[in-house]
Amino acid sequence: MPVLHVSTLDDPRLDAYTRLTEAQLRNKLEPEKGLFIAESGKVIERAFSGGAQPLSLLMEEKWLKSLESLITRMEAHYPTMPVFVAPHDALQELTGFELTRGALGAFRRPALPNVETVVEGARLIAVLENVTNHTNVGAIFRSAAALGVDAVLVTPECYDPLYRRAARVSMGTVFQVPWTRIGCTGHVQHCETSAPQTKHHADGTVNDADAASQLPALATAHARKRSPLSNKDAHTLGKSAWATSGIPQLKQLGFTTVALALSDNSVSLDDARLAACEKIALVLGTEGDGLAPETIAQCDFTVRIPMAHGVDSLNVAAASAVAFWELRKR
Repeated sequence: MPVLHVSTLDDPRLDAYTRLTEAQLRNKLEPEKGLFIAESGKVIERAFSGGAQPLSLLMEEKWLKSLESLITRMEAHYPTMPVFVAPHDALQELTGFELTRGALGAFRRPALPNVETVVEGARLIAVLENVTNHTNVGAIFRSAAALGVDAVLVTPECYDPLYRRAARVSMGTVFQVPWTRIGCTGHVQHCETSAPQTKHHADGTVNDADAASQLPALATAHARKRSPLSNKDAHTLGKSAWATSGIPQLKQLGFTTVALALSDNSVSLDDARLAACEKIALVLGTEGDGLAPETIAQCDFTVRIPMAHGVDSLNVAAASAVAFWELRKR
């Protein structure tokens, strides 16, 4: 495996790390050419062990020794994969490089399997409806891996689990828990909605910029009837559009669909009827808005987490961990 020293990040061989946006890395028009970036030795190792094809590594000289075992393993399968070594001063120009713990890896984005393949043999799965926060996506995957969730399904508007922050927060468990998209109207590789363009800062934080989004199929159909459609109605239709095909698909596959939400008819998470279910699909909504009413209406159960001190809700990542623990196989 060639170790190549570079003195500047202007080297075109480093474009994947320095100049391509997340949207360009995904390459939605040609998904078979899509890439993702793994940050830190742990995430790189789990991506490789999960079957992702590495294209190159980028790191400081001092990390070569600690990553020697992993590099040797990768070299056995990909002997021509370059390991780029750059000086610390140059690498500091990369957004949030200090958060990567010294190493980055560029990988070929794997093809997404279909829903039936991902949930085959599963008892407990999670469905993420439009979770639009990369940290929450990563944290949910980490809890899913730790607490025995068999698979995760994400709706078309949910943020990308392979986005570098999501993968880093998950500690690479996005490569251990089987996942795919659900509720896609076309080919699964083309159905995800891009996250808003983000402005990165040196400390690794980001500010999401406003981005225009396309009106989903249900809203478009509504418009064709020449009926007025408010922004709020369009937003709700967009949130729940996946469920029109996704919820029936889950039920056909034998899953009891369980919406985690506050409602007048919700039951406690420790309700005995849930424990008796053979297969559960737990549906989780995004921070703030929660699940769309249309999604909740289609689910078999609506459940809530019993809480004290007048608290009515938890962050979606925290709530998912509580629910995974309660619904786990015993």
